[in-house]
Amino acid sequence: MTDTPQPRTARVPDKPTVDGLEDKWGQVWEDNGTYAFDRERALSLPREQVFSIDTPPPTASGSLHVGHVFGYTHTDCMARYQRMIGKEVFYPIGWDDNGLPTERRVQNYYGVRGDHAAAYDPDFTPPLKGAEGKSVKAADQVPISRANFIPLCEELTVEDEKAFESLFRTLGASIDWTQTYRTIDERSRAVAQQAFLHNVERGEAYQAEAPGLWDVTFQSAVAQAELEARDYPGAFHTVSFHRPDGSTIEIETTRPELVPAVVALIAHPDDERYADLFGTTVTSPLFGVEVPVLAHQAAEPDKGAGIAMCCTFGDLTDVQWWRELQLPIRSVITRNGRLTGETPEWIAGGKGEALYAEQLATKTVHTARENIVTALRESGDLIGEPKKTQRKANFFEKGDKPLEIVTSRQWYIRNGGRSAELRDALIARGDEIDFHPGFMRSRYANWISGLNGDWLISRQRFFGVPFPVWYPIDAEGEIDHEHPIYAAAASLPVDPQTDVPPGFDAEQRGVPGGFAGDPDIMDTWATSSLSPQIATGWPVESNAGERNDDELFAKIFPMDMRPQGHDIIRTWLFATVVRAHYEHGSVPWTDAAINGWILDPDRKKMSKSKGNAETPEDVLRQFGADAVRYWAASGRLGTDSAYDTAQMKVGRRLAMKVLNASKFALSFGEVEGDLAAKVTHPLDRSMLAALRDVVDGATKGFEAWDYTRSLELTETFFWTFCDDYVELVKDRAYGGQGDDAAASARAALRIALDVQLRLLAPVLPYATEEVWSWWHDGSVHRTTWPTVDEVPAGGDPAALVAVGSALAGVRKAKSDAKMGMRAEVTAMTLTGPATTLEHVRGAEGDLRAAGKVSGMTYADGDELVIADVELVPPPPKAPKA
Repeated sequence: MTDTPQPRTARVPDKPTVDGLEDKWGQVWEDNGTYAFDRERALSLPREQVFSIDTPPPTASGSLHVGHVFGYTHTDCMARYQRMIGKEVFYPIGWDDNGLPTERRVQNYYGVRGDHAAAYDPDFTPPLKGAEGKSVKAADQVPISRANFIPLCEELTVEDEKAFESLFRTLGASIDWTQTYRTIDERSRAVAQQAFLHNVERGEAYQAEAPGLWDVTFQSAVAQAELEARDYPGAFHTVSFHRPDGSTIEIETTRPELVPAVVALIAHPDDERYADLFGTTVTSPLFGVEVPVLAHQAAEPDKGAGIAMCCTFGDLTDVQWWRELQLPIRSVITRNGRLTGETPEWIAGGKGEALYAEQLATKTVHTARENIVTALRESGDLIGEPKKTQRKANFFEKGDKPLEIVTSRQWYIRNGGRSAELRDALIARGDEIDFHPGFMRSRYANWISGLNGDWLISRQRFFGVPFPVWYPIDAEGEIDHEHPIYAAAASLPVDPQTDVPPGFDAEQRGVPGGFAGDPDIMDTWATSSLSPQIATGWPVESNAGERNDDELFAKIFPMDMRPQGHDIIRTWLFATVVRAHYEHGSVPWTDAAINGWILDPDRKKMSKSKGNAETPEDVLRQFGADAVRYWAASGRLGTDSAYDTAQMKVGRRLAMKVLNASKFALSFGEVEGDLAAKVTHPLDRSMLAALRDVVDGATKGFEAWDYTRSLELTETFFWTFCDDYVELVKDRAYGGQGDDAAASARAALRIALDVQLRLLAPVLPYATEEVWSWWHDGSVHRTTWPTVDEVPAGGDPAALVAVGSALAGVRKAKSDAKMGMRAEVTAMTLTGPATTLEHVRGAEGDLRAAGKVSGMTYADGDELVIADVELVPPPPKAPKA
């Protein structure tokens, strides 16, 4: 005996549930390559039929948080929509695994820190494995060599990235997992080094010894884009400088420890109080160093005494004055945050030599400040006592101490900070990009307009892309930075700490007449700003080019979509535009979708560094991926959103309702023939007419990058469909009003379900895929986005509204009478406008069945009202056997 073929509805489970759908369908999608990018198809299509996404590579430094879920869900909704409208979607992902965040995690996880002076230990075993957060103090971290430190970074990032991939898969991100990269892998390093060499060749990158912001904790230079202004406790000190005639001039400063570094006193040129001083000199207290009094527009007459010390360097204004007034450098603060141990030459031999040597040399900034204030008080040069204040100080966004400004040799890329022409060109590039929402473009332009220096791209760290540069060492053993030796393109990627430059051998490293490798690495943004080139196959000339793809790169660069947060417009977005502008003379993508932050209950940004971030694993486990995606998709682009588990509960309820409503709609077996032709009942035609409007609105929402609007329209209709339409047609669908009426209801249910599943698929991929599998082959995510033309026309959407309102009135009457919905309405009067009443008459059978109405009359009126209701309680339920 052979099995009888079962209708597709036999696949409908008795008790549908959203639990477990992530594991079930995640494996199916992986096995079937549901989201795989078809390169050959992409190359055969017109450019506008390929959609490419420059997916943000998350930082591999611990765990993801709900902010990642929020932003990546927005991206995935658009990817799914573009795939359903027939485009070939290139949706890769990378892991941003090099840079400071990774090093910090490694330091805390293993209890170590990299040290250039440490010797390599081939048998090294880290003292810890698994410490988290800031549990390991810097002083307790074991110093280890670069060669020992980097493998630990590699080891930990690989493990983190496995966890990240697992979470994104659970979330339902429709990423092509064969299109991945790491910003530290061989190709990424080759791309970054090749782009850098091109920048050097064209004069866009350069090396300079200049004052720059320095983090004494991380021992690294910091770029302008990484600054964070914070309040910091301080005190105003009134200090006397001495004129040649014995009189004094008083200044106010919050940094008295920089008195030995003063190079000038500066006031505004229009400040009459100091007009007679301009062009003269004064001497510094304690040290007697002669300094000029100069005028500059940046001086603030209404701040303090109106005249200020210019020190090299206390803040960025000092740098501006130093550069524009061509002042000397008298630096005393070193890279480790302590004052230089050697007595500066401008102090040596003077009256302050002993003071410097005994009280300031090698001291921390804090101790030096205390000691110099004591000395100023004893000399009589401190006027009054310090007055406590809160001052704004620059911090590295990941640091805990105010930044210092020290002079060091660094690599820069020109970014408009010193060129009005380049600034204008980069602002114009922004005009070529469609920002979503549009007002985010002004943030981009404002950032460029406010730049005051070029992009500092070198970092004094370990785990990153090295500069492909060596320097000759002269006969006296001095490094010659003026004649760098650059790597050949064919040799990339290189590590100058282990590789040898052309024309030398390994024995010449570090000796007179030999060479030295550049010890620095590139800023992590200098690599991730090339994410479009890395992902799309931009060719590199070396053996690292096994993933070169000239054809694909030509097809999809510039890419279509850059999704990201608004807080990194100044870093990732801007830097990516700079690199594309230089390398390709174009923008890197046509559209930038900017998501907001996730806020905690106190309306503060959630972040791991602030300790208020929720981890997504728990909420995904508790509510399910569809529910979390629903919460994320409910937040509009560019708008900060609250972390709201109540919204996730709504999303879970919606996903569950999709399963249950679908089970009812599919419970009548196969509906043969032309479904549209079977829809004859006015209520069914009305429902489908309303659905046509939803399809039109939801499509326009996605096309306008407003996925939230699409979800709102679809969800609102779906609940009307479930709460009103399904309840109204149940009796008729089961045959209560004859075969033709039943056929109309069943066909309309099928059509509406098919369309709504596709409308909801970008947001609720698991529930919609589950239902689709009950009655269709293939994946809902590989079918077509619904169009208005496939939904039968001719109905009046007002009919469903009218009959649904009448049903709501009946329900309310029963509720007001404190009776259950099974109570019978033996009499009622339905009052309303003629058109409304006509709609109700057309579906009176449905209203009577759904509302259990046995007697009703109609009356004309201005609005729909149900009155004179008479109810009979339902008979008691028979006791269970």
